[in-house]
Amino acid sequence: MRLLRDGRSCVRYKCGLINTIQDVLCQRPNWVEVKDDAEWDFNWCDVGWLRENFDHTYMEENVKINHFRNHYELTRKNLLVKNLKRYQKNLERDFGRTEASKCDFFPSTFALPREYHLFVEEFNRSPGSTWIMKPVGKSQGKGIFLFRKLKDIMDWSKDNSRSEEQKEAAHVENYVAQRYIENPYLINGRKFDMRVYVLVTSYDPLKVWLYRDGFARLSSTHFSLSTIDDKYMHLTNVSVQKTAPDYNPEKGCKWQLQQLRRYLTAKHGREVVETVFKEMDNIFVRSLQSVQKIIINDKHCFELYGYDILLDQNLKPWLIEVNASPSHTHSSQEDYDMKFRLLEDTLNVVDMEGRLSGKEKRVGGYDLMWNSGPVYREDVNFQTFSSLCFTANTHLGCVNDREKQLRQLLKPFPFQKKL
Repeated sequence: MRLLRDGRSCVRYKCGLINTIQDVLCQRPNWVEVKDDAEWDFNWCDVGWLRENFDHTYMEENVKINHFRNHYELTRKNLLVKNLKRYQKNLERDFGRTEASKCDFFPSTFALPREYHLFVEEFNRSPGSTWIMKPVGKSQGKGIFLFRKLKDIMDWSKDNSRSEEQKEAAHVENYVAQRYIENPYLINGRKFDMRVYVLVTSYDPLKVWLYRDGFARLSSTHFSLSTIDDKYMHLTNVSVQKTAPDYNPEKGCKWQLQQLRRYLTAKHGREVVETVFKEMDNIFVRSLQSVQKIIINDKHCFELYGYDILLDQNLKPWLIEVNASPSHTHSSQEDYDMKFRLLEDTLNVVDMEGRLSGKEKRVGGYDLMWNSGPVYREDVNFQTFSSLCFTANTHLGCVNDREKQLRQLLKPFPFQKKL
């Protein structure tokens, strides 16, 4: 930071994106944008900038940047599954099958072309089942297709095969083949998944915040397994759905998580829904633990992840993927307002202004869920519950009275409403 003439501190920020985050940054009191190669205190960059510049950039003590150096260990589809499989295997070795079973939240997945023969063995064990192919380095539904016959990917496997030397030099695989969840939970006959926001401010020690808001993304077409070629039926990505012939931009294709939680509670009861959301908490923590020793921890770095979670008919949550750069582009005014609050609270947690004590369990819409261990709600009486009954400090899909909380928390620094 540098000082203004009146003695106040000024945060110099650099932003490589033009969307909601730019709006949030420019309304921040005493934050000033810098261009090009000027010195900065805070950098919200894209992963391309990170890849090209991080190793060549000197960062002073209080500088912050919005990605960890090797974030892709969690966010590239093939590496995510590789790390989860290794983590699960280590759990079984050290603690037994019961503990390892707590990682049974991702579909059977194979990295292609390297694991093609292993995939074929698994494919032949359940003929007729549906699989989904995904490019490891793309997002927004690009390049994804479903298949049921090996011949459907024979041409693909030939076109995408490489020599061993090429694969070793690239360090990544082209695609993953993943068993498709054939029994998704449906809302009014339509498939959906959830986008949940998780903020990691440190990997060593692991410190994790869960945001209360998020949304469910609904498909525009009634679900059926009779056809696997209809992308509007099977892919819930907004970038895909908004190209549907009958897409209505006024209605959109999203529910806020508060609406989804109320819907599920009305149909299945509070206890069932609480269990579902606890299982989701487990997904967030276990997936982060699977890469905790691999991610290059840096005090300058933080990461806002977008988790994609799918429920099946049995209300079992499945981890579909983790995004390092979840879209901040809005599809409606409601969507813009939610993302604005999310990003504003992310800056509040990162705390460039130095207003927090470091002991907070809540900052705006964020709840601290892990801090070198589980964080529990303050309303739990620890003397009357065993450790197995402790309630995690998470409120996903619950009321987000962030403005009231921020006014109390940041009294010396008046809460700034959105312009």
